[in-house]
Amino acid sequence: MPVPYDATTTYFSGTRQGPAAIIRASQQLELFDEETGREMGDLGIATLDEVEVEAAGPMAMVARIRSLGERVLDAGLFPFMLGGEHLLSLGLIQAVAARADALSILHLDAHGDLRETYQGTKYSNACVMRLASRHGSLVSVGIRALSVEEYRWLKERNLPVFYAGDIRRRPSGWQEEVLDHLGPQVYLTIDLDVLDPAEMPAVGTPEPGGLHWYEILDLVRLVCERKRLVGADLMELCPHSGNVAPDFLAAKLVFKILAYRSSARNPQDLTKPKTGS
Repeated sequence: MPVPYDATTTYFSGTRQGPAAIIRASQQLELFDEETGREMGDLGIATLDEVEVEAAGPMAMVARIRSLGERVLDAGLFPFMLGGEHLLSLGLIQAVAARADALSILHLDAHGDLRETYQGTKYSNACVMRLASRHGSLVSVGIRALSVEEYRWLKERNLPVFYAGDIRRRPSGWQEEVLDHLGPQVYLTIDLDVLDPAEMPAVGTPEPGGLHWYEILDLVRLVCERKRLVGADLMELCPHSGNVAPDFLAAKLVFKILAYRSSARNPQDLTKPKTGS
């Protein structure tokens, strides 16, 4: 689900160009994944047309994504969104949460995105995970930039946070601890600035430090092996002219997530509303 939208980005705009860049790069990747033995062309990937921007504003755009997510789920498909700014994740999380029991939201990001409001609105990429936390249990990984408001809010609710600095000081075993906080059904949301900017410079608000390629793959693989991945998104690619390596990283990450999920014993799509919804 490519969604070229970046109305509430706060520093360097351009993430609206991210979905097209990921799709272009994906057309140049090898389709075989040597780790899982999967051929991407055999997975049944359907790329939708780019979602038309809703001019009424961010709230209306979130509603549009929720509606599209519901139609994808109605078709018995696994929804995977390419952004675009991180606020859009809220719409797809809402669609998935309406059909999941006790959804867990695995949030990979440099930033908390937990403000109550930002620049006069709660419908901002700086607030998306606070809004999303109403629809599932939130587990954040790779965080290294918080406001004092966000820090206090996390402490008050005792939410699990895996800070990038702590991961770097204790590099082994943390993925298992993340899994301990997740329920059986997981939505995966990835802001690409979770990666170290040396590996992923093409983001709007980079932060020093961060996770590395194989650390993220190890975590995602474990999630797909032991949980049910019921929805996913990859957000905030801000393509840089003359440097296509970040585009290829993003496209490859999409392939890896789909390959891991397809190798799971029982991926189980959410094709029916949950009881009472």
